[in-house]
Amino acid sequence: MHPIEIRRREPADASAWPADVLPLLARVYASRGLSPKDAAQTRLAALAAPDSLDGLDRACTLLAGAIAANGRICIVGDFDADGATGTAVAVRGLRLLGACNVAYRVPNRIREGYGLSAPLVESLVVADRPDLILTVDNGIASHGGVAAANAHGICVVVTDHHLPGAELPAAAAIVNPNIEGDGFPSKALAGVGVVFYLLLALRAFLRKRGAFTSIEPDLSGLLDLVALGTVADLVPLDANNRVLVAAGLRRIRAGRACVGIAALFRAAKRDPGRAVAADLGYALGPRLNAAGRLEDMRLGIECLLADDARHADRLAAELSEINAQRRELQTAMVEQGEAMVAAFLSRHRDVELPYGIVLHEPDWHPGVIGLVASKLKERLHRPVVACAPAEPGAAQLRASARSIAGFHLRDALAEVDARCPGLIERFGGHAMAAGLTLATEHLAHFAAEFDAVARLRIDAQALERFAWSDGELGRDDFTHEAAHALRYAGPWGQGFAEPVFDNVFAVESWRLVGERHLKLRLRPECGRESFDAIAFDALESAPPPARVRALFQLDLNEWNGSENLQLLVRQIEAA
Repeated sequence: MHPIEIRRREPADASAWPADVLPLLARVYASRGLSPKDAAQTRLAALAAPDSLDGLDRACTLLAGAIAANGRICIVGDFDADGATGTAVAVRGLRLLGACNVAYRVPNRIREGYGLSAPLVESLVVADRPDLILTVDNGIASHGGVAAANAHGICVVVTDHHLPGAELPAAAAIVNPNIEGDGFPSKALAGVGVVFYLLLALRAFLRKRGAFTSIEPDLSGLLDLVALGTVADLVPLDANNRVLVAAGLRRIRAGRACVGIAALFRAAKRDPGRAVAADLGYALGPRLNAAGRLEDMRLGIECLLADDARHADRLAAELSEINAQRRELQTAMVEQGEAMVAAFLSRHRDVELPYGIVLHEPDWHPGVIGLVASKLKERLHRPVVACAPAEPGAAQLRASARSIAGFHLRDALAEVDARCPGLIERFGGHAMAAGLTLATEHLAHFAAEFDAVARLRIDAQALERFAWSDGELGRDDFTHEAAHALRYAGPWGQGFAEPVFDNVFAVESWRLVGERHLKLRLRPECGRESFDAIAFDALESAPPPARVRALFQLDLNEWNGSENLQLLVRQIEAA
C-alpha cells in the first residue's frame, strides 16, 4: 500500500441539522453540500418527473402501437452490467405493460461490435425480423445500424445515456437526457435509468388510453435491477440516481429482489438483508460484467430474467466461475501494463510519464481492457487508454479509456478526431469512460495525439495523487451506532463518496492474514479503547511502526450473527 497525500475536506456548517441526526452523519452530509431537506429526499416521491425528458411522447406512441398490434419487439442491449440490467428491465417492463412478443439481443463483441450495428440488423432480419427495435444503453452513435433498420422498414426507438455526436441517427424516436437542449434535470441517468423512465411514461400513456381495465402494472418491482445497473455503471449518484438506488436497495433488504439478483447475492456470499451500494458495485456488478467480457452477456440477462430460483442459482454459479477467470486475466494484464510503464521510465529516466497514457499488448483480451484502463488510471492518476486486437490477428484495435476528474474523455477523443480526421474509426462514451476503434498501424500516431490533447487540457496539479478525508474522528465517534448510520445513510458511490476518516493510532498488535493483508488492533490517540482493523493488500517489507496515521472507514464486521465495529483501513503510514 503506497501512501499518497491525504487532503481533508473543508469543514461545512452542520448546525442546521435536526437533533435526531447523528452529528457525525450531519457533518458528512454537509461536507457534500446536502441540506437536511436534500438528505430526506430519498423516497420515490422525490424522483424527477418524466415529463421533461424529450422524445418520450413519440417513443410511447410507437411502443403502444407495437403492443396493440402484437408486433415483434426486439430489445438490443449492451454487453455490460448497465446494458444487461437495462435489457432485463425493458423485457420485464414491456411484458408487464401488455407486450406479448418481446425478445432481446446482445451483439457479439467480435462479429458485430458495439450497439445497433448494420451486421446486427441484418442478422435480426434473417433470424426473426422485428417490427420495432428498442435500444438500451446504446444507439446514440448507431448511424449505420439505424439506417440498415430503416432500409428494412423496421422502426427504431433509441434509449441511451452516452453523449451524442454532431449528428443524431435517423431513428423514429430518441430518448437521451444528454441530447443538447433536453430539459431533464438529471443528466447522470444510466442506460437502465433511461429505459425505466420510458416505461414509466409508457404506463401513463397507456393509462390515458384506458389500457388497464383492472390492476395497473406495478413497475416498482424493477427498481432492484435499476439500482444494480446504475451503481455498476459508475454514473454519478446525483440526487435523482440516489433516489433510484435507495429504492432498489430497500426492495433488496426487504427480501423482495427478483430471483436473479437474489441468486447473485447467494453466489457472492453476501447478505441481501444488509445490502448497500458497495455490494452491487463490487460483488454483483462484476459477475454480470464478466459474462459480457469473456463469454456471452445472454447468460447474465437470463439470470436476471429467471423466475425459478434453482435455475437462477445455476446461472449465478456459472457467472461466478467466469468472474474468477476474468480476475485472473485482469491481474495478468494489469501486471503487463505496469511493466510497460516501468520499462518506459527505465528507458527515459529524464522524461516524465505522458499525461495521456496509451497501452497495447497483442494478446490482450478486448473484453477486459476497460478494467485494465481503470486499474492503471487509479494507480498512475492519469487518463489511460488500453488497446487490444478486435480479434486475434486483426488489423483493427478496440480500446477502452478511463479518465481522472477534470479531463472529459469523449470531448478529448472528439478533439483528436478533429485534429486528425480518420485517425479514429469510431468513438463514443462520456466524461470518465469511453471506447474507440482504430487501425493497429495508427496506434503510435493516436498515442501522440491523445497525449498532446491531454497536455493541453490537464493542469499539472491535477495529476497529483491524493485521497480525500472527512477529517478526524473524536473519541465518541468510534461507535457501532455511528458505523451503522454511515453504512445505510447513502447510497454512497460515484460522485457521492463514502465517508473516510484519518486519525493517528497506536498499533497494539498486527498479524498477516492471507498473503498480503494485515489484521491490526489500533488504539486512537484520542481515546483509551482499541479496535480491530483490516488493511487489504497492505503488506510491506517491514512491520507497521508503533504509531501510524491511517485513512479508514468505520465498518461493521458480521461474525456468527453479530455485528462488531471494525476499521477498514485504506492507507496506513508512519505518523
